[in-house]
Amino acid sequence: MSLSERVHHLRQPEYTGENRCVPCTAVNLVIAVVVSGLVAVVSPPIAVLVFVASIAAIYLRGYLVPGTPTLTKRYFPDSVLKLFDKHELPDPPAIEDDADIEAFLLEVDAVEECRNGTDLCLTDEFREAWYDRIETLRERGDEDDSVAVLFDGLDIDSDRVRIQSHGDAYEAYIDDTRVGQWESRAAYLADIAAEEEFRERHSAWPRLGFDERTEILGALRLWLEECPVCEEPVTLGEETVESCCRSIDVIAATCEGCGARVFEAQFSPGAMAAG
Repeated sequence: MSLSERVHHLRQPEYTGENRCVPCTAVNLVIAVVVSGLVAVVSPPIAVLVFVASIAAIYLRGYLVPGTPTLTKRYFPDSVLKLFDKHELPDPPAIEDDADIEAFLLEVDAVEECRNGTDLCLTDEFREAWYDRIETLRERGDEDDSVAVLFDGLDIDSDRVRIQSHGDAYEAYIDDTRVGQWESRAAYLADIAAEEEFRERHSAWPRLGFDERTEILGALRLWLEECPVCEEPVTLGEETVESCCRSIDVIAATCEGCGARVFEAQFSPGAMAAG
């Protein structure tokens, strides 16, 4: 076995690279320094070896002391862990009252009361129009150019707008500034298709700001019943997402066939139980 193969065998990808837990690394570096310092009192040469071995272990394994990731999640304040967390959730809506979004969706006949007035469902006509537009976008395959429609009427040159994918996630940029993100291509296609439909249905849509548009579009995805990518059913449920540093409770809508995430929002189980 070559040296590179041995190193690869020792590496723990779930705790290194992009998944490295920065608080864990910091804690273990402090431990390495303290232990090496204590050993140096007895034998400086051995202390150097201990320190080098500790750094190698942290680099390859992500931690020096077994169980550090679990202990960090359990005992570090969530406010501290958020500073290092790489799992980004979509920003929560700026609209405090969801009734504003529901009122808009009702006004454009996107949703209607159902189940004896206890719920809202997509109207048959909007569902058909929305899914037809999604299918057209999916088959056309030019979503890189389609992102500009989200900024239409906002006095922003379309040449400054671009879309960039990271794995399955999509991000929108104006020049080098990130201004929007989507959990997946499925979520992105759903928003672009709905934007085109809303533009035809409501004269005030072009006057809405980018944030207002994306809030409405993101909320609409809660009513997706068919995946924009694999055309399989979309299921809604509660999940716990494990990031590098913490566990996050989310409400998630996921395509059954391809696993694409079309909606994800953080929530507090305690708050929901209290409500």
